[in-house]
Amino acid sequence: MTPEPSGTGGPADVTAAGRAAAAALGVEQRWAVFFRWGPYALLAIATLVSVATAGLVGMTTGGRAAAGGLVLGAAALQLWWGRATVSRPGPSVAGTLYYFLRWAFAFALTWLNPFFAFYAAAGYFGAERLLPRRLVRVGLLASAVTMAGSQSGGLPPHGPIGWVVFGAVFAVNVTLLIVFSHLAAQEDERAHVQADTIAELAHTNERLQAALDENAALHAQLLVQAREAGVADERRRLAAEIHDTIAQGLAGIITQLQVVSLTKGQDTAGEHLARAQELARHSLGEARRSVQNLSPVALADDALPEALKKLVGQWSVSAGVRAEFTVTGTVEPLHDEVEATLLRIAQEALANTARHAGAGRVGVTLSYMEDEMALDVRDDGRGFDPLAVAPRNSSGGFGLGGMCARAERIAGTVAVESEPGYGTAVSARVPLVRHEL
Repeated sequence: MTPEPSGTGGPADVTAAGRAAAAALGVEQRWAVFFRWGPYALLAIATLVSVATAGLVGMTTGGRAAAGGLVLGAAALQLWWGRATVSRPGPSVAGTLYYFLRWAFAFALTWLNPFFAFYAAAGYFGAERLLPRRLVRVGLLASAVTMAGSQSGGLPPHGPIGWVVFGAVFAVNVTLLIVFSHLAAQEDERAHVQADTIAELAHTNERLQAALDENAALHAQLLVQAREAGVADERRRLAAEIHDTIAQGLAGIITQLQVVSLTKGQDTAGEHLARAQELARHSLGEARRSVQNLSPVALADDALPEALKKLVGQWSVSAGVRAEFTVTGTVEPLHDEVEATLLRIAQEALANTARHAGAGRVGVTLSYMEDEMALDVRDDGRGFDPLAVAPRNSSGGFGLGGMCARAERIAGTVAVESEPGYGTAVSARVPLVRHEL
């Protein structure tokens, strides 16, 4: 199976879009968990570390009590925000208030113990989610002040050296903020492009599914039409076979029996009865072969030239009309369908001549040419006006119409030239399709 190229809206793109959408959804869910529970975790870690280091950083009893109160206040703030954030997922006044209150708690706690900077670090992650665009940098700079105070040894800085160190650390924090903000902006832009691509691929997927449904419906419709066409074609084939074999055989039998009824001589009557029996056996064999979709009986043992020669001879005797058969070109083995088609056309043309022409002489010519076959049946009968013949239709007519239909089934044609008083010439041309040995 050929892989579907990417960028074409095929199944490969749809699968890639699904994976990208799932990955984006997974990242978003993890960030939501962090923003929901991260401040609690950072506050707990900062509290534990601060309690353990309270003596080292010189926290007084009052400082410890103040820190405890601030921790409870920070926890209460988180509880409130946990309920409020459900209805305020984006930047809002409540989000701004929450951010700066949390910063105030973190700044005050870090002032009391620098290790509360663990909690203050949460300010770096919630600014763009909680604050309007114009206040994002303000919030980040405020968080950087807290972090720089912690990293430089605590707040407030001690002496000029402490202020220098604080300024340097603050500058480093701001630089890092600028770098990471730039990277975050690029990441956001890439995320937007990815989101647009996913949406476009999803739309393409919908259109592709609609096209597949439409193609399936068309395929089902074509199957129905093909089945109906096959049934109609088989019905036409059987009708033509019955007309060219059984109907003509019965007509011949009736003719022979009529002759018997009018004949007084026993020998002549016996001859016509034998001929009627032969026609009956022949028609029965043709009927069986037509049902089994086999070649005509005449082609069972003979090639087309021999079969036509016998047909012309038998017809001449039956119709009482002088008939000659001629072969031109180099005889070649033909495909069974081509031989059967030409033989049936010859049978129909001779039957028409016997019924309508009143001819005294008939000539049948089979011509082998470079890439096609020609069968010509000419008579010197009374002829007719081809323009006066009823046009061929799909509902009936197995005379000239039947011959044309047979030829067209193998990409051939049938032409009729006739004029009242000047005989008739039927010419069939079909492709020369050789028999595959």
